[in-house]
Amino acid sequence: MLTARADDRVLGYLGRALSLELSAVQMYSTQARLVASWGLADAAARLRNESEEELQHVNRIIERMLATGVAPSASQLRPVRLARDLSSLLQINQQFESELIELYRNAVNHCARVGDHDHRTFFEALHEDERSHHQELLGWQASLQPATAAANGRRSYR
Repeated sequence: MLTARADDRVLGYLGRALSLELSAVQMYSTQARLVASWGLADAAARLRNESEEELQHVNRIIERMLATGVAPSASQLRPVRLARDLSSLLQINQQFESELIELYRNAVNHCARVGDHDHRTFFEALHEDERSHHQELLGWQASLQPATAAANGRRSYR
């Protein structure tokens, strides 16, 4: 368990990460319910799983903040963005995951510069998780393209 307080920028990265990860939980949970209402049970299950994975990130960040000696506090949740079809939802999710990837990349770089090995490895693990999520979303999006093209744009995923 950490006992030394991290520098202010590391604390800032932790706070932003908590806000974004909680936003991701809210976004994926809402999207799961939306696509379920469209009759897309498999997609809803995948989105619920994404929400649960992001909640695991939330718990890891909270544990890290407590171990660092600060009270967890998410500053602001992002508004949920929705769309009219699954493909558009996945594009929104890819953009969101890209933002998380960038945050964690910056946090890793900062920790490396200041010699904070513990936080660097913590952020590296989150960075890798989010990169994996992003790749999964890209694969999912690609798998929808043949179905969309075959339907000549008539399929709405509603």
